[in-house]
Amino acid sequence: MWHPDSWQALPLRQFPPYPDPDALAGATAELRRLPPLVTVNEIEQLQQQLADAAIGKRFLLQGGDCAESFSDCTSERITGKLKILLQMSLVLLHGLNVPIIRVGRIAGQYAKPRSDDSETRDGLTLPSYRGDLINAAAFSVEARTPNPQRLLTGYSLASLTLNYIRALTDSGFADLAEAEHWNLDFMADSPRAAEYQQIVEEVRRAFALLQSAGATPPRERSEFFTCHEALHLHYESALTRRADAHGMPGRWYNMSTHLPWVGMRTAALHGAHIEYLRGIANPVAVKVGPGMSAADLRALCERLNPGRIPGRLTLIHRFGAARINDHLPALIEAVRQEGQPVLWCCDPMHGNTQLTSSGLKTRRFDDILAELEQAFAVHRGLGSVLGGVHFELTGEAVTECTGGARGLAEHDLSRAYESLVDPRLNGEQALEMALAIVRLRQGRLSAVGSTSAQVW
Repeated sequence: MWHPDSWQALPLRQFPPYPDPDALAGATAELRRLPPLVTVNEIEQLQQQLADAAIGKRFLLQGGDCAESFSDCTSERITGKLKILLQMSLVLLHGLNVPIIRVGRIAGQYAKPRSDDSETRDGLTLPSYRGDLINAAAFSVEARTPNPQRLLTGYSLASLTLNYIRALTDSGFADLAEAEHWNLDFMADSPRAAEYQQIVEEVRRAFALLQSAGATPPRERSEFFTCHEALHLHYESALTRRADAHGMPGRWYNMSTHLPWVGMRTAALHGAHIEYLRGIANPVAVKVGPGMSAADLRALCERLNPGRIPGRLTLIHRFGAARINDHLPALIEAVRQEGQPVLWCCDPMHGNTQLTSSGLKTRRFDDILAELEQAFAVHRGLGSVLGGVHFELTGEAVTECTGGARGLAEHDLSRAYESLVDPRLNGEQALEMALAIVRLRQGRLSAVGSTSAQVW
């Protein structure tokens, strides 16, 4: 029988060794007492929209930080993240002519899996940094020791972030009519500024046309959902609550986020993380890579979505530009044979990570784009639907990925490399990627102007 803690009887990967189990139990007990961060209605609404995306009636834009920092919980940083996702969604809406589902890796993306449990510098070995939810990045014994009080800090900052996002969207900040106010500082001299401004102008004219015809442009609350990797199961299960929905009593929901997902390191079929995901009523997602066989994927889909509920399961594939053609077709066919109504989403970031000569992690813009291009081609060739994209990105003018319109090179990375874990697209590169997605699908879908406001 599933319950929010049934995962504790199974092997748990990527769990940090807390020195004081009683303190961890106390922190999770406090989390259980606190209010949920999201609502059942929001979760159910997202699942319905993801079901539409799986058949091409919507498109999922999922993006944000690789690992949120507690120090980034400021109005400026939150607004910057929201602005770049709004800009990208406007470009996609204009070019694809379907509603865009905006899901931010935000308000909870505080934990990260690591390949190595420890790190050694100058002869000193300490636990690896696993995200602010667990420990701190500074290389000291105190900073790297897992601290359960960080779970409560993460909850508080996630709540503040969500409250601010809701305040912005409720005030009309995300309405199409406000698009001209979403520009980030980099837009002033971006090589793509003119292309983006042309889209904004066409949307403005669409609103003017509606108004001149006596119609009222849509001003309802714009939707913005959150996601994060469900890595720290003590945190996730403490925020799992029972609620009624659609006449079905007593279903369990993860109330820390709308869309929890697991990565390749924790996607073991009979492991703790999949056990946890299978019992919650949220839509869930799983990262899929070259190490997963067709048989493994069929079994995973059956375990997570035995009822074949549309919108329940998203598969985020990440292979790398050099390997996607060798692996993706067989997985698409395996899922099709099982009749699973999954939403396919492409993460072109993680399979293309490489180290520079100086040891920095980076990703080449051209590799990211190449994987994305091949993903669209494979799905199209098999009659499948690529219904979304997943990016690690930021609205800040960082220099962590090479390439793009400005041609960032390896020697540019040290100028503004801020990520503590994985490299992100900066705002300019992210917007350029959105424009590229539209071009990749222009063979089937044409850009629109006057209808944009109707599908926001």
